[in-house]
Amino acid sequence: MNLVQPGSFLTLHYRLAGPDGADVINTFDDKPATLSLGTGQLAPAIEQHLVGLPEGAHEAFDLARGVAFGERNPALMQRVKLTLLHELGEPDAPYGLGDVVRFPTPDGQGSYAGVVRELGPDWLLFDFNHPLAGQAVRFEVKLLGVL
Repeated sequence: MNLVQPGSFLTLHYRLAGPDGADVINTFDDKPATLSLGTGQLAPAIEQHLVGLPEGAHEAFDLARGVAFGERNPALMQRVKLTLLHELGEPDAPYGLGDVVRFPTPDGQGSYAGVVRELGPDWLLFDFNHPLAGQAVRFEVKLLGVL
């Protein structure tokens, strides 16, 4: 029987729930996910719980507040001028509280997201923290295949 090792390629069903128990992600009623451990597809704290599990295992574990996605970082709350948003995106795009906006990385090869938390006269306050930062989570996994 194959055991999960660092760098393993996995086929699995998983469920990630926030502190209120509501699903954030749940693949159990859909197609299984495939991922490679150590590539950033799962948080390192979650991956640590998978290492050593055998193929076929069905486990659930709770991660304390801030363990899975770190603590909230006040420095990741940043104001962005509307003029910059218009340069990077659609000039007439409307923005509202709770909107998720994608920004290009400096190298242009990827993107990251921020959530609009405040609307100013010529700026928006974005929260670039992970949505589950500072929160407890529950992770359930069923390992279908381990390579």
